[in-house]
Amino acid sequence: EMMTMSTLRRMRPTAQALRCFSSAPSVSFTLPDLPYDYAALEPVVSGEIMTIHHTKHHQTYVTNLNAAYEKLLDAQAKGDIDAAIALQGAIKFNGGGHVNHSIFWQNLCPVSMGGGQLQDGPLKEAIMAEFGSLEALQAKFNATTAAIQGSGWGWLGFDKAAGKIKIATCANQDPLMASHGLVPLLGVDVWEHAYYLQYKNVRPEYLKQIWQIINWKDVEARLLAAK
Repeated sequence: EMMTMSTLRRMRPTAQALRCFSSAPSVSFTLPDLPYDYAALEPVVSGEIMTIHHTKHHQTYVTNLNAAYEKLLDAQAKGDIDAAIALQGAIKFNGGGHVNHSIFWQNLCPVSMGGGQLQDGPLKEAIMAEFGSLEALQAKFNATTAAIQGSGWGWLGFDKAAGKIKIATCANQDPLMASHGLVPLLGVDVWEHAYYLQYKNVRPEYLKQIWQIINWKDVEARLLAAK
């Protein structure tokens, strides 16, 4: 899948941006801080997993995204379309990893901070309208996400055209919006690095337990912003 010319034109920086870039050492995508301690999601997700997941895996996506993006800006400044196209895969993978994980951390919160508690409101109404109950949503989400072959993400997204919430899956680090045209509301990482140290190869058990630490307030805020 290649970048379209219109996409490349939109991504082409202005002359002013290029002048700024020429004097800047790097593009500054950064690792976001977590809104809770690494051990705060225990016993659902161990502090060891959270530490490695955030400081190693997510950091690697950020580092590699910065490197690829800097090369892209350089290629665009030189008008090197072949080099720009060749960088698409690295930007999609590492950019997707950065975007997906940045949402994931906000989608989670400790039980002591309201994790797992869906309150009455627009999100609950949307869930009831589309799935009939929270339990039905969870069952469908878990079954769909557990069935992902290899690595990927399970998502609850908002379809603006239909005005409905929908379940979808994405392979690897493919971002939801680019893959399905849905606004991401809730993402669950099912790469093995997200659960293997604790749940071994039993992905369904990880999916069953993670609902205890879902930050429904954050999910609802994303829904309201999407509308």
